[in-house]
Amino acid sequence: MLNAEKLVILDRDGVINHDSDNYIKSLDEWAPYPTSITAIARLTHAGYTVAIATNQSGIARGYYDEATLHAMHEHLISLVEAEGGRIAHIAYCPHGPDDNCRCRKPLPGMLLNIQQYLGLASLTGSWMIGDSLRDLQAGEAVGCKTALVRTGKGVKTEQKGVGLEKSKVFDDLAQFVEWLIK
Repeated sequence: MLNAEKLVILDRDGVINHDSDNYIKSLDEWAPYPTSITAIARLTHAGYTVAIATNQSGIARGYYDEATLHAMHEHLISLVEAEGGRIAHIAYCPHGPDDNCRCRKPLPGMLLNIQQYLGLASLTGSWMIGDSLRDLQAGEAVGCKTALVRTGKGVKTEQKGVGLEKSKVFDDLAQFVEWLIK
């Protein structure tokens, strides 16, 4: 049985891959950070389960469709598997900010989806890694430990300095993983 303390939940855009204020709308635009795929594989090798929780309002806005999103995720999974890693589950919110859904971060719906999918009694002690305050808020709402990465929108989030009291801060996902597995 999976131990919640061995679960790391990652935001996608800005943590695993480069982010864009214009949205990542195609597989061609999806570009992982040079060390992120290896970092995910290292987590797997160290006995951690990795899941992803990603807001994808570009679907609601009509910038791309779910088939395109699935192509990006299939590519991500294949890159991670090529390095011996595994992504246990990808939860995504296709809704816009005004759709009043329960899944869009900072609400914890996607994290609860991951919890249910993985059969965990709780997420207390798991990690939520993100580049924005809403990622950290979603994690804190369900008892996750949180870490901010300075990639993506992370530097701007850190500069605001609001809501980071409980979070650790790292330059990128690879630095977090290095710290975690030591």
